[in-house]
Amino acid sequence: MKKKISVFLVQPDLLWEDPDGNLGMLEGMIGQMTGDPDVIILPETFATGFTMRVERFAEKEDGPGVTWMRSLARRRDACVTGSLIIRCDGEFFNRLYWITPEGVEGHYDKRHLFRMGREEMHFRPGEERKVFNMGPFRFMPQICYDIRFPVFARNRNDYDVLFYVANWPAPRQPVWEVLLRARAIENQAYVLGVTRVGRDGEGVEHVGGSCAVDPTGRVEAFLEDRPGILNVKIDLEKIREFREKFPAWKDADQFHIG
Repeated sequence: MKKKISVFLVQPDLLWEDPDGNLGMLEGMIGQMTGDPDVIILPETFATGFTMRVERFAEKEDGPGVTWMRSLARRRDACVTGSLIIRCDGEFFNRLYWITPEGVEGHYDKRHLFRMGREEMHFRPGEERKVFNMGPFRFMPQICYDIRFPVFARNRNDYDVLFYVANWPAPRQPVWEVLLRARAIENQAYVLGVTRVGRDGEGVEHVGGSCAVDPTGRVEAFLEDRPGILNVKIDLEKIREFREKFPAWKDADQFHIG
């Protein structure tokens, strides 16, 4: 069983409200990458950009974005994850899927909706904390604004990798960089951040910054303001050895989320 894996972080310049164009563009980016991924992580709302026109652009759970993710997972023999705008039972969700070569394993609905972008007016918030398994590796997903709320992300000794998919705006880039490192340090886990570049249809600029942070808070890999893919190696033994050598987690406070 693998104790080291390759995680590919995909940072595109998303096309505004253009699902077909984005799926084609992402297919091209991923088709050019070298190496064999174990996990491929796509940004938040990767098919549309961070639009609030949910009635127009939401897809069903068997829609084109999910179907493409399933196909990609089979073809690359890898787990594929990222978020889409999903319509389910008459409501809308910013929903991250975790898809293996065998199919959809589960999903996480964004809990903290970005009110400054009117997200809470259009989406229903998620209620469940999720952890997905890939062999011995345990991945906890979060979406963009979730990064500001550390209690929800607190490691209960139940994950090894915490990852954030985002459309993170340029004016708050220092916040992204600081909070990714903070989440890694306080949870003694790898933290991966996957975002986008380019200007969206609302005029919001994005300057990238997809990166991997190790459990000590050291940035191991970083993408600047350009489309690209990071190939990140994650070593499970490194995580375990650090947590045993410096067991701060044993003194963590307990929290209850209402």
